[in-house]
Amino acid sequence: MDVLFELSEFFKFFGDTTRIRIIHLMLSGELSVNEIADKLNLEQSVVSHQLRILRTANLVKPRREGRKIFYSLDDEHIGLIFNTGLTHILHKKGK
Repeated sequence: MDVLFELSEFFKFFGDTTRIRIIHLMLSGELSVNEIADKLNLEQSVVSHQLRILRTANLVKPRREGRKIFYSLDDEHIGLIFNTGLTHILHKKGK
């Protein structure tokens, strides 16, 4: 598969507001599905669905503790990509 095609597919996962909000929360560390749902005022099923997409894209990773699953960013590159995009947006807005 062409690397530029893979890059294009990778960036598609950042194209959803709910996923961006989840990634933003995870910049500060791992969270459970319930914690994410509470903080974003979303249904647990919505969060679970988006986490499944993010996990498939290797943007987040799960960690099981008993019956609970905690999610965190897959690696430091995800935070760098998020923060670079945010910096660009804020720069264009003059902030």
